Amino acid sequence: MKKTIMCVSISAVLLTACTPTGGLNNAAIGGLGGAAVGAGAGTLFGGNDLKNAGFGALAGAAVGAGIGAYMDSQEKEMQQSLQGTGVQVQRTSENTLNLTMPSSITFATGSSALTPQAQNALNTVKTILNQYPDSTIMVTGHTDDVGSDSNNQILSQQRATSVANYLAQQGVNPGRLNKQGLGESSPKVPNTSDMNRAQNRRVELAIVANKNAGAQQGAAPQQQPQQQGYPQQQGYPQQQGYPQQQGYPQQQGYPQQQGYPQY
Repeated sequence: MKKTIMCVSISAVLLTACTPTGGLNNAAIGGLGGAAVGAGAGTLFGGNDLKNAGFGALAGAAVGAGIGAYMDSQEKEMQQSLQGTGVQVQRTSENTLNLTMPSSITFATGSSALTPQAQNALNTVKTILNQYPDSTIMVTGHTDDVGSDSNNQILSQQRATSVANYLAQQGVNPGRLNKQGLGESSPKVPNTSDMNRAQNRRVELAIVANKNAGAQQGAAPQQQPQQQGYPQQQGYPQQQGYPQQQGYPQQQGYPQQQGYPQY
């Protein structure tokens, strides 16, 4: 019976992340991956039995689904906010979101100075990054194959640095930012035409969720309930004095003793 309940519980976690068309969204994919990892961890640390695998799978599914939902929400905001800027938004895995900034909106030829258009786009990006702080960002510069390898390597590094520094200046935590230049070593498409070379001249931002992503998603800030004082203690009713003791009636002296007759 316990085995049946465990299986049903795992299924319920994953079914909540299904799309209306019957497919799986990124939250469900993350849940499946988390369930697999959690099941392995459950048996590794708790013994090789279904019970521990089940508990591990439930925990892993919840974490994976949380990360997937966290990135789903961030992806949606990026796509809506960056429409018309030229920045491409692409989900590459359940925990990674990739932004591609083409050279046409970022830098002049041979320059690493950001254009005003690029700065406007990055202002939007930094706002959303700060709303979703549980991630790291790898900024990578790329070039085409025109020019020497060494010059392209230097230029790609300078452009990645310009983007990372601008985000940091606009309030993104520098500890989240990493940068690298790959020169012409990782073309997006073959460098066989001017159109293709233009696609290869780019800066990419890979936003990777960390293990805490989604842990507090949708949770309202926790507040300590206001401590109510004990009801004010009412004093005991004022003690009324005993009725004033009335003196005993004044003792009247005995009648004056009349002396005996004198002899």
